Amino acid sequence: MAASPLLPTLRHALRLLAVAATLLAAWPAFAADPVVVGSKRFTESYILGEIVSQTLQQAGVPAQHRQGLGNTAVMDQALASNSIQLYPEYTGTIVRELLKKDLPANETPTLAQINDWLKPRGLKVGVPLGFNNSYALAMREDDAARLGIASLSDLAKAKGQLRFGLSHEFLVRADGWPALKKAYAIPFDPGSGLDHGLAYQALAQKQVDVVDAYTTDAQIARLKLRVLKDDRNFFPRYDAVLLMRASVDEKPLAPLANRIDEATMQGMNGQVEIDGKTFEEVAKGFVAGKADTTQTTGRSFIDRLFAPDLPRLLRQHLVLVFASLAIAVAIGIPLGIVAQRRPRLAGALMGVVGMVQTVPSLALLAFLIAIVGTIGFVPALLALAVYALLPIVRNTHAGLVGVPQGMRDAALALGMRRGQVLRSIELPLAAPTLFAGIKTAAVLNVGMATVATFIGAGGLGERIVAGLAVNDTAFMLAGAVPAAALALVTQWVFDLIERLLLRRSPGSVKPE
Repeated sequence: MAASPLLPTLRHALRLLAVAATLLAAWPAFAADPVVVGSKRFTESYILGEIVSQTLQQAGVPAQHRQGLGNTAVMDQALASNSIQLYPEYTGTIVRELLKKDLPANETPTLAQINDWLKPRGLKVGVPLGFNNSYALAMREDDAARLGIASLSDLAKAKGQLRFGLSHEFLVRADGWPALKKAYAIPFDPGSGLDHGLAYQALAQKQVDVVDAYTTDAQIARLKLRVLKDDRNFFPRYDAVLLMRASVDEKPLAPLANRIDEATMQGMNGQVEIDGKTFEEVAKGFVAGKADTTQTTGRSFIDRLFAPDLPRLLRQHLVLVFASLAIAVAIGIPLGIVAQRRPRLAGALMGVVGMVQTVPSLALLAFLIAIVGTIGFVPALLALAVYALLPIVRNTHAGLVGVPQGMRDAALALGMRRGQVLRSIELPLAAPTLFAGIKTAAVLNVGMATVATFIGAGGLGERIVAGLAVNDTAFMLAGAVPAAALALVTQWVFDLIERLLLRRSPGSVKPE
């Protein structure tokens, strides 16, 4: 009997794939370990993270900026696991959200006090940047004047008249909506959360009436918004500082101390959100002391698409996709074989794999972060491998079930063992169906890998998330279009490989 060459060729291809993914993933490790600076998913944090990393580089310290990692909880986990070494944060958030200190709003702890509280966690704060960026609620000026709303107390009386567009983090923070609602006895709920970068657009288009704001947001002046007075002094001070691991040397960052006031920060936010400059450009101008105030109409899609970070993002995306695919193949094919060999287990096994597929991606990522104790590449890799399992397991099972029972019986009658029958007859005959499952998993993972950005794993999703943060459609498309193109190319390459292999194949097993 002559078996199809598809299976051994597929086996060699997967080995090469695993080796290539390992080398690509290890590529950055050959360089000196840099100081990793993190940032959250909003404009100001992106800019400050870039300023910090560029300041370190200017001082001769290797530094890397991991943009838009997520909310406060994700950043705290990143620091704890040493995935990042520092990031820009605010004293109010540190005290109330991270340390869970229930202090009066008018009580402002010193940095020395905060450091005493942080010491058991191996963290510290330092380098006060010089500005206070407090939370606030904002409305369109005309609506606020018409309804007679000037303060948060007035807002509490406007039940049923207003639509809220509060950010997801503000809705759950200890110093956000839950405590604000209690402090002002607000008798209604704000509804579902809205991404902060999109909230201002929704406000301008009159889709919502009230948004949570940072007092240094550039959009406040641009949209002529009324910032509601915090007449009960609920919000504490949110002085910008750097939160870091205790081992970080602050000396190279000393030039940033008290250098940024509220007006400067609002101006830099405006250069990104209104003038269309990149985070890197704005930070470079600030670090050099030559802030660029030139007005622009925003970068074109082509400029965004072919920006210098494209090779890096493509490499990260490909590593995530094909390394996770290799893991899924290593697990999924044996599971498919078990399902075919044990029909009584097949239903339960397929049900479990299918159920895992339905878990929301962000929920799965959060679960895996808790298990592995770190953010970034590892939990993203595991999540993508889990999502790739279903088509591989199903197609392996379907391919093996489709092998005629007579061929198995004939092989066993000739003295072949069950393992030999599997390797020499069943898997070669099932290979086209199995290969189709791998192809489907690869294409799906290309799109799914964009969510890995939310936990700092990189990839083309970085552009999509950053575009959401500044409401820049061209920026979002600069990440979405390459991801879609990569999915099409992956589909085409797998189709081509399948056609070439099947063309060389003698077909089904035939007598010699």
